[in-house]
Amino acid sequence: MSILLSVGVVVLYKYVAPPISGMMVYKWWEQENYSIDYRWKSLQEIDPSVPLAFMASEDQKFLNHNGFDIVAIRKAIETNKDAKKKRGASTISQQVAKNVFLLPTRSYFRKGLEVYFTFLIEFVWGKERIMEVYINVVELGEGVYGIEAASQNYFKKSASKLSRIEAALVATSLPNPLFYSLAKPKAYMQKRKLWVLRQMNNLGGEGILSEWYE
Repeated sequence: MSILLSVGVVVLYKYVAPPISGMMVYKWWEQENYSIDYRWKSLQEIDPSVPLAFMASEDQKFLNHNGFDIVAIRKAIETNKDAKKKRGASTISQQVAKNVFLLPTRSYFRKGLEVYFTFLIEFVWGKERIMEVYINVVELGEGVYGIEAASQNYFKKSASKLSRIEAALVATSLPNPLFYSLAKPKAYMQKRKLWVLRQMNNLGGEGILSEWYE
């Protein structure tokens, strides 16, 4: 993808909902009869507890970093030297860059592209748009993408009607929604849900996102 084309697509997606993501394409290509449930909703149509819960669970420094959590990256590097189970340090911005624009392959070249797109969306989109795209394209079950599809599938209602507790539970399925299934929440998820709720309060509650919902 040329620089001009990549910049053009990023600028376009600042105003237009991505019709599909790299992750969706990859899963559809890899799996026979793979169906995709993807229902875009604007941030204002989604209860503010949802982005707050995702921040609390996935990236508590989201509003303050420039796309990368340097402290978390250093800790992950140290931990992963001897650990069998590798620790990740991806921010929400990095996950958006990876899921929307790239395929989930492993290579230094792809990692370099992830860094490039992360810088680009931070500069062009800003935090509000990054979060809006994230909660709409994130995988939340087999073929289930975004909070509206998840809300309809697992809670039988719109994401605008989700409670704080339900938003926190959804966040517990990440980063492995196929194992931590929202269709049958594990005991670990119920326990972590309480932790997420505490972190939501510690971050300052939905009020920290008031500018997004004015």
